[in-house]
Amino acid sequence: MRHTISVLVENKFGVLSRISGLFSGRGYNIESLSVGETIDPQISVMTIVTTGDDWVIEQITKQLNKLIDVIKVTDMTELDHVEREMVMVKVAPRQDDKAEVLRLAEIFRGRVVDSSQKTYTIEITGDEKKIAAFVELMKPMGIKEFVRTGKVAIAREGIKKK
Repeated sequence: MRHTISVLVENKFGVLSRISGLFSGRGYNIESLSVGETIDPQISVMTIVTTGDDWVIEQITKQLNKLIDVIKVTDMTELDHVEREMVMVKVAPRQDDKAEVLRLAEIFRGRVVDSSQKTYTIEITGDEKKIAAFVELMKPMGIKEFVRTGKVAIAREGIKKK
């Protein structure tokens, strides 16, 4: 089962290396990783997506909590939360498909962040399913390149998942 784990850490040199080393040293895979400062520049939040059964996730959580620079570990999968990703897709559509590309971007509430005579670069934010659906629709249009962020997640206030 996929889990989204939020890790609050001290914003210090080497923290990312120690956390990724913990995963690789135990043979666990990180499917996506997103890191950024919080309001307090001395603290960062890492959002890690990994796969494992309950025992594996429990072990990961225990090991993360043992690291000295880790402040708090939360398995977001157990909480009601909001999660988002971003993708930028560079498309080189045929002349006949240019209007369709722009129409699909609008339907997905995307925006064109760059364009040239031959390409559009479109930014889409949303959940994993929305991103996947947009990428699938763009494939026949001529995707030249795409980049994707890791997932970010935040718990909803005061609501436990049932």
